[in-house]
Amino acid sequence: MLTFAISVFLLIVTPGPGVLSTAGFGAAYGFKKSLRYVFGLFIGTNLVFLAIASGLTALLFSIPSLRIILLFLSTFYLFYLASKIALAGSNIAFINAKTAPGITSGVLLQVINPKAYVVNTTFVSGFAFYQSSFVIELIIKFLIINAIWIPLHLVWLYCGTVLHELNLSKKNQRIINLMLSFSMIAAIVISILYSI
Repeated sequence: MLTFAISVFLLIVTPGPGVLSTAGFGAAYGFKKSLRYVFGLFIGTNLVFLAIASGLTALLFSIPSLRIILLFLSTFYLFYLASKIALAGSNIAFINAKTAPGITSGVLLQVINPKAYVVNTTFVSGFAFYQSSFVIELIIKFLIINAIWIPLHLVWLYCGTVLHELNLSKKNQRIINLMLSFSMIAAIVISILYSI
């Protein structure tokens, strides 16, 4: 179980679209305004876990055309969120970046986030530690994942918020937003390449 918990920590703490967007929105909009988004991520990641544990994703991803459509839609949405971070607080915004994303945005991100599927598949199918009951093992894994996921995402949000509260110049804030956005795009590309 300890090996599983350490693996959960390492897989969740590493930058992916979820943690990078959390830090990005914290930097762009502050802690309180971004909490709804993080709550949406929490719901979304648990939906992905349940979909994998129930076998629903295996069924859906066995249809090649649906898999390609979902990959295209997820890529588009992840790039949209990256652009929202990049353009937050800028005068050159091509999209309305005045308001922080809400719960729905967080849920959607996790539901279409390739890293969420890869990581949760690893959690569900690997690290067997309760041989007598797969259901009990899944419940324990679910609890461990959430016990680690919640504080890690709040720390990422806080780190982004610290940048927000530093009252940086518009130029420096824009540079930070662009760096977070480009980091998120790199994580998206790596996740997609890994999931193909």
